[in-house]
Amino acid sequence: MRLPNGYGGVVKLSGNRRRPYAARITTGWHTNDSTGKRIQHYQILGYAASRSEALQLLAQYNEYPLDGAALKLTFSDIYKRWSAEKFPNTSESNIKGYRAAFAICENIADTPFRSLRLDDLQRVVDLCGKNYPTLKKLRVLFNQLYDYAMKHEIVVKDYSEFVNILKYKNRNPNRAERDRFDAEDIALLWERSDDRMYQTVLMLIYNGVRVSELLDLKKENVHLETQYFDVIGSKTENGIRKVPIADKVLPFYENWYNDCSCSEYLIHTPDSEHFTYHNYYINVFRPLMNRLGIDRTPHCCRHTCISMLAEAHVDQTIIKKIVGHAGAMSLTERVYTHLDVQELVHAINRI
Repeated sequence: MRLPNGYGGVVKLSGNRRRPYAARITTGWHTNDSTGKRIQHYQILGYAASRSEALQLLAQYNEYPLDGAALKLTFSDIYKRWSAEKFPNTSESNIKGYRAAFAICENIADTPFRSLRLDDLQRVVDLCGKNYPTLKKLRVLFNQLYDYAMKHEIVVKDYSEFVNILKYKNRNPNRAERDRFDAEDIALLWERSDDRMYQTVLMLIYNGVRVSELLDLKKENVHLETQYFDVIGSKTENGIRKVPIADKVLPFYENWYNDCSCSEYLIHTPDSEHFTYHNYYINVFRPLMNRLGIDRTPHCCRHTCISMLAEAHVDQTIIKKIVGHAGAMSLTERVYTHLDVQELVHAINRI
């Protein structure tokens, strides 16, 4: 069937190609000085495995025509345009994640964005060898770039929604099992509780907070007489809460609070600086665990606290209040439950 004038055309390319059919349009002409013949200039819209698929590319283009410059925009070009809009309002940690995901896409970086198909995106996933959390960030990047491209009418179909990463869900070589400390582990920690750094691990086990919540805790938000502290910054709304201090670890809080350091933070580095998670994990937590032969992560402290509270038959609503579980509390619990701090202290003292 003859296509309309100005509609574009489909040609089959030579050689053994996975997608041998090219959809193309005419973008201009020039005259050969030697022969006097007029020569067409073509712009490739994309490649396809069959003639019918290539005709679909032409149909999509003619429904949403683009100028020649837009047709040439590569995956890398779209990333740069998108990131220029996205990054000014994005946290530094998320920016690093997006940049790491983009680095995985080296093989398609120079491919015209409109030419990309699901197979191209899936091949990046299948061949990169990255673990599941990284693949999740990669898929988010695909989603964001296609959303940008569709918004600007550069493409009309979002292939990112079909990218499959679930088959790699168990591929996470750096993942440590989030297991609880057992009774023997905790006993080893108590044997060394004169060491201020071992105290921090026990404090985490007996308060159930996220590690960052303890490291970011300032002395002004610690109330020793009434045995609780305020978490004023958390990753979730439910994380803003009052956390009870158990009797058995209260001396550790007093020790850190009353030291002669000039730090405003309760837990701090030997030179009175604020502990970052990385600094604490690499220089404190991991070496302590290695000395004891315990294979646990900081999050295991939180998991241990929750498990011990449950084993002590503490009410689930109180457990949620103590640990600040995001989304775990029902509307009735959030609205009608007003727990006194001393009730929380009594609960934490049961473990």
